[in-house]
Amino acid sequence: MKTSKSREAFERACKVLVGGVNSPVRAFAAVGGQPPLISRACGSHIIDLDGNEYVDYVCSYGPLILGHAQQEVVTAIHKAVLRGTSFGATTEEEVELAELVISAIPRAEKIRFTSSGTEAVMTALRLARGVTGRRMVVKFRGCYHGHCDAMLVQAGSGATTTGQPSSAGVPVGATSDTLLADYNDLDSVRCLFEEYGSEIATVLVEPVAGNMGVVPPAGGFLQGLREICDAGGAMLIFDEVMTGFRVAWGGAQELYGVQADITTLGKIIGGGMPVGAVAGPSEIMDRLSPLGDVYQAGTLSGNGPAMAAGIATLTAIRNDADFYSRLDENAGLLERMLRTAAGDAAVSDRLTFNRVGSMMCVFFRPGEVKNYDQALECDKNAFAKFFGKMLGEGVFLPPSQYEAWFVSSSHTQEDFDLTASAAKKAFEEIF
Repeated sequence: MKTSKSREAFERACKVLVGGVNSPVRAFAAVGGQPPLISRACGSHIIDLDGNEYVDYVCSYGPLILGHAQQEVVTAIHKAVLRGTSFGATTEEEVELAELVISAIPRAEKIRFTSSGTEAVMTALRLARGVTGRRMVVKFRGCYHGHCDAMLVQAGSGATTTGQPSSAGVPVGATSDTLLADYNDLDSVRCLFEEYGSEIATVLVEPVAGNMGVVPPAGGFLQGLREICDAGGAMLIFDEVMTGFRVAWGGAQELYGVQADITTLGKIIGGGMPVGAVAGPSEIMDRLSPLGDVYQAGTLSGNGPAMAAGIATLTAIRNDADFYSRLDENAGLLERMLRTAAGDAAVSDRLTFNRVGSMMCVFFRPGEVKNYDQALECDKNAFAKFFGKMLGEGVFLPPSQYEAWFVSSSHTQEDFDLTASAAKKAFEEIF
């Protein structure tokens, strides 16, 4: 495998980009080695500067549910760019994408577009605080909600203590109103409400955790959160930036039958373009400016190319009645093939496979993974070896034990065969 062009380009990148990247995980710090620089992609494959081709399970960390450079999406973006990239004024495309999203998400009657998932979460938190008149937010250890100050809280020593910032530059005051609970543990949430209930504005959760690896909600967990919020007068926010239109047309709320007060979205609704969104009932959303007293704004929010890409993506999904069942079936096939590749009990007992629809991951530890503490028990060195060997065999995985893998509708049986074969070799060498 040739690497000279990527190596030279990355050396250039390190001189002008911090760490050579514009998002930390891309630097391969968790897995070692030097990242290939990608030059182009099509369908389920990406190609680096040296011409090496990989089956891609990163899919831009989730947005590319149809695969790379899908023709309808590319055509829609091209037409939008020819009309102009941004106007600082409302367009019909914003209305059309809003109508598509609202038709899918339970309880959503109005939407506000942003340019990123982080912005969407910031807006949702401000909105929940504005509506309730309360200040505190419950988040879950291991759940990621973007890099806004209040949510940059590391796993703490206890669920009933306020959070300590996990990044330099974040003052303690920024996280002093952030309360930590344990994912899939309703008692940890109840304890917080017993102590701080009258001050808790909202519970914010990834309905399927995707940033400690893929961790599904335990039976009754999401429904329990709904009941606790209702009893305590707090709002329930589902961060569906990752799961929205990924696990079902109506996201995790449709899949698990639990409705949030406010939903944050991103990734798929932009079809690969930068986008985020906040959605909810009119009586909540109308508190946002210009109608209400909760301020939010964004110069490039709802820009034409992003709206066009989102419309093309969601329209393609909506027009395919079997889209999600087929995607789930294919992801299930890949999971079974990876389990088979793991081989005998001595190997498989060192691994845990978690999957929700087309989101999945392999934890390098035995036994169930239902929360952050269990995820942290993984053998990260073994994963790093696995990652490197898979990359060498032409399979591009997220470069961290704690990132989700994504299957797109472009992945084929041939892709899965190659992946399973590479995994078998990797498992045999590691174990």
